[in-house]
Amino acid sequence: MRVEITARNVRELLRKIDESLNEDVTEVYINLRPTKEVVVRILENAPNVKVIGCPPSLYPKVSKKIINALEKMGIRVVPIARGRGRPRKYSEKTVSLIREMLHRGKSPREISRSLGIPIRTLYYLISIYNLRPFVVEDDKD
Repeated sequence: MRVEITARNVRELLRKIDESLNEDVTEVYINLRPTKEVVVRILENAPNVKVIGCPPSLYPKVSKKIINALEKMGIRVVPIARGRGRPRKYSEKTVSLIREMLHRGKSPREISRSLGIPIRTLYYLISIYNLRPFVVEDDKD
C-alpha cells in the first residue's frame, strides 16, 4: 500500500506519520526531507516499507549515511516528481469524445450542450488539441 504524507513542518510530519502508517504500508511519499528522525519514525510505524519517496529538489539534501543505511536494509530512497499546478478539469477521455463527436458531424454547440461544457471552453479545447471537424465532401459527378 502506498501512502502520501504532506506537512508544513517536521513536527506535523511526525504526527501524521504516527497517525497514518501501519504494517501494510510498503511505499511512503513525504514532502519534506527525510532526516534521521523522520526515517526512524517511518520504520517504527511501517516496518514493511520498501520505498521512501521525496521531492526531487530535496533528494540531493538527504544524508548519504541515511541512504546507505536504508539500502543495507533493502529500502530505497527515491526522488518522486509530482504534478504541479491545477489539475485538468477535462480528461483525455473527454477530449477523445469531443474528437469523435466532431468526426460524426456534430456542431460545437451540440457537443457543448450534450457534454455540459461551456461553448468557449469547448472552442478552447478544440484549438489546443487541434481538433477539426471531419467534413464529408459530396461527389458532384
